[in-house]
Parts: sequence; C-alpha cells; structure tokens
Amino acid sequence: MIRADLHVHTFYSDGFLTPAEVMKTARENGVQLISVTDHDTALGADEAQKAAKEYGLKFVNGIEVSAYKNGVKLHTLGYNLNLNCPDFNDFCTRLFKGSQKRAEDVIYKLNKNGVSLSLDEVLKERRCDKTPIHGMFIARAAAKKGYANTPFNFYANYLSAGKCAYSEIGRPSPEEAVEVIKSCGGVSSLAHPGRIEMEDEELLTLIKRLKACGLDGIEAEYSAHTLNETAYFKEIARQNSLLVTGGSDTHFNGGNRKIGTPEFYADNALADKLLN
Repeated sequence: MIRADLHVHTFYSDGFLTPAEVMKTARENGVQLISVTDHDTALGADEAQKAAKEYGLKFVNGIEVSAYKNGVKLHTLGYNLNLNCPDFNDFCTRLFKGSQKRAEDVIYKLNKNGVSLSLDEVLKERRCDKTPIHGMFIARAAAKKGYANTPFNFYANYLSAGKCAYSEIGRPSPEEAVEVIKSCGGVSSLAHPGRIEMEDEELLTLIKRLKACGLDGIEAEYSAHTLNETAYFKEIARQNSLLVTGGSDTHFNGGNRKIGTPEFYADNALADKLLN
C-alpha cells in the first residue's frame, strides 16, 4: 500500500500551481505517489516527473479527459500512458482543436446574450499557449469584467449544461477516452462518479458499458465524496472487478481541496499497474 493522490491539476490546464509546487506540497502532506491529471493534455508530464524525482516522490503520468455525453459530465482519468503513442497524440490534437472551436461557439453565444467578451481576453488566462481552451478560462475572463462575482458562479450561470452559452463542440465521449487510453497502454478510471448527474441505474449501465470498452477503475475516493458515496462506489468497483483510484482534484493551494486529501492508499494491484 502506498499513499497516493492521483488527481491534481497544474497551470498546464485550469490549475494555478506549477508542477514543482504540486510536488513540494505533496511531499509536505505525506503523499508518496502522485499524478498530474491536467484537462485534455499531458504537456506538464516531463516537468512534473522531474520535480517528483527531486522531492523523492513516485510519479505516474496522467490526463483527465473532459468527456461529455448529452450534457452530462463524464470525465475520464488516464494513467501510465505511452505519451508517444500516435493514437494519444492524434487524440490530444483533436481535443485542442475542438477546444478552440468550442471557445468560439461559447463566446458567440455569450455575446448574443449580453456578455461582451473576446477570444483574446480569454487566451490571456492561459499560462501556456499549447493548453486547450478550458471553460474556466472563459469564466475567469468574464468574472474579471464584472459579469459575476466569481468564475465559478459565471460558469454555473452561463456555461454549464442547459445554460445559454453551453457547448459540447469537440467533446469526446467517455467511450472514446477509455479506448484511446487503453490503446496507448494506459490505465483508465471514471472520475468523481458522485458528481455525475445520472440516476444510479443509468450510471451502473454506463460503468458496465465503459468496462466493456476497457475501463480499469473508478475514482471512489474523492475529495468531494461523502463517506456513503465512497463506500457505495467501492462496492460498485468490487462487484465489477474494477480498481479503486483516489484523488483530491486540487487546482490551487489554500482552497477547500488539499493535495493528499482524502488520505488514499493505492493497493498493490493498482500500484503495479501504475508503476510498471
């Protein structure tokens, strides 16, 4: 058993931390195995791996694919991929181009609904010009112009499913995400299942369908899960012979999510898949 946090973001997606800051905090918080899982990109993998080594941590590369289906967020985590795999690189290129088209669609809809925002203003929120354009960049730019008191409120009021500027352009399905991760030798896990807006039976059907596509695990241990949700999804994992993964989903230090929380220990079966 090894203490792990397998869901952390850096500024290479919508986080605020550098890979080195992630590793420093992980070490201070007692984490031994860490994965950076930026949205739709693994741009920070080399930098993160180097920093992990400097802080004496075990590291596994990762990604969180922002998969959606019929307006439902079905994010998919991928670990220990061959980052040079042609399928993975083609997929990431498609995600990047899709994010550009989606941002243009969102901004067009916002402008039609009284929110004056340009793509240039949104792009200023990125720290890396190779990063896909995340919805939170749009929300941050809009909040800075006074359209909401926080980016989270703007996102909820304008960009979430059913709102006036919602867009699924360029979004992959979770099936696609799992299949690409599998084809590139990676380990896949369904992210934060307790946040998936589905009825229990529908979600169980989805999990079984994804397992048939190659799904390896479920992120049962998650910072925003209740104790009952954690126990429930651990049992779902057991019944379906899936691995249990866990992570904090930290984007910055000082918030309500802390690297290393919940205190998750990867069992030997999971550790072997991640580190070999």
